[in-house]
Parts: sequence; structure tokens; C-alpha cells
Amino acid sequence: MNPLPFIPDRIYNRRVDIHAKYGGNWQSGICPSANFPYIFIFSGRSGHQHGYKDGWDNPNVFSYTGEGQEGDMKFTKGNLALKDHLKNGKRVFLFESESKGFVRFVSELEFYDVDYFETHDTKGNHRIGIKFFFKRTGSYIPIQPNLFKELKLVNEPQAQYELSLPNETERKGLVTSRVGQGAYRKRIIHRWEYQCAVTGFNKLEVLIASHILPWYKATNEQRLDVHNGILLSPTFDALFDKHLISFDTKGKIILSNIIENTAFEKVGISGFEQIRNLSQYNEIYLEQHRQILH
Repeated sequence: MNPLPFIPDRIYNRRVDIHAKYGGNWQSGICPSANFPYIFIFSGRSGHQHGYKDGWDNPNVFSYTGEGQEGDMKFTKGNLALKDHLKNGKRVFLFESESKGFVRFVSELEFYDVDYFETHDTKGNHRIGIKFFFKRTGSYIPIQPNLFKELKLVNEPQAQYELSLPNETERKGLVTSRVGQGAYRKRIIHRWEYQCAVTGFNKLEVLIASHILPWYKATNEQRLDVHNGILLSPTFDALFDKHLISFDTKGKIILSNIIENTAFEKVGISGFEQIRNLSQYNEIYLEQHRQILH
């Protein structure tokens, strides 16, 4: 493995320490260097105003929003450079904003997958964005990107998730159409690290991704919030979706009183199950789910 030109967690003056030495547009979020086989990408809070939302879906997978402040994002310029960086022999370095002009080096990344998602542009207009999925260089992801096609996202209209822009009829629905669900369901899979949140069962073709706060009760933003997603094996998903089970603040299962414990036992639920890897952000949605437990 080639040595890193930057030290993880070290703060750098973006203009002086990065662009003056290696090139690249210091005002862009995606900055290919013309003189070095490097691409610099930058993530920060200010991107939210343009519809950007990046983050670590699990310790090894970072989801990153493509560039373009207005209109649909396209695979041109920086977006194309990122998609083809391995083929072109370019290395990708992730930095996060710290303060004006200063950034923190996080990690070297490699392209893993990409999909479309629905967002807004800098003028507040709905548009189609590009969501990249990068893995830490040297890390191992237990599944190949093509296996994501086996997993359906429930609680909204079913559809195919090809990597192609929607037509005008599909665009009219946007949030309620297929746009955004490809990237969203992939984020759920990464978030729960490719296994049932309760049992650890890891056969992706069987697992079901669904919303904690149901689609019909959620806002547009909540429908695409990865923290409102959970990955479950079919029995748990069916009961969770019908509000016959829920989970407390520590992730311990709560059983509905309208079903006898012996009935739960017949489908393999003891009442001692617990969600693993529960976050405080999941709890916000689980609190609302518990309120409608039967």
C-alpha cells in the first residue's frame, strides 16, 4: 500500500497545505489534482444548504453526495472523476471542515457503489442527487454491491432501482417515486452492517429494510433519514411493521399484550431479544413507534 501523504486527524490549512502543493480547485467539494494522482473530497455542515448530506453509515463505509448546486446532478467533472477513480489510477482523500480555511484529514477511500437520491438544490428546488458509497482503503465489505438488488425496501411503492434518471412522469412524484430509495435502502444495509438488527442473521436476500416511523406518518426528510431505517429478518419485520412488537430505549424487545406469549414463542420470539448497535438517533424514531404499539 502506498504511504499516505496526510496524517489522519491532523488539521491542515486547505489552501496552503493541500492546494498550493498538490493543485485542485480550493473552492470545490470534489477536487481532482492535475499534477498528482489524487482527488480531494471535502465534507462539512455548510453543504446541507445545497442538499448535501454525508456521513459514516458504518465504521468502514462513508456515503458522500456528488457535486452540483443547482439542477439534477450528472456524471460529469468531479462526479465522473470519483466514479472512475480506480480505473484511472487516482487516490481519494476525505477531509472534513473544522473552521474557515482549515480541514481535518479523515481517511483514504475507495469507490464501492453509487446510486441516485432525492434532495433539494441551493434554491430549494427538488432535484436528483448522486450518492457515492466509499469504503476505507484496505477495509473489507462482506457483500458485493450487486447483492443489494436482492433486498427490497418496504413501506412505499415497490419499483426497480436502476441507475438511470427518472422520466418526467416519475419526477412529478419524486419522494413517493423510486427516486432516492435505491440509495436510502443501501444506507440502511450499511448502517446495520449487513445483518438483522436483532438476531444477527446475515443472509441479505432474506432480510427486509423498512422504516421505524411508517412511511405514511413520516415527513419527506424522515422518509430518507437513515436513522429511521431498520434491517430485520422476516418474522421480526412483520410483527414490527404491524406494531405487535417494539423496542425500549436500550433496544430490548417489547411484546404486544394482544398476543399471548406462547404465540410469540411459536414463531421463535422469547421476549428477551434486543437490538444491537442501537443509536440515540434511532431512539427518536423508536419512541414514536412505541406510541402506536398494539
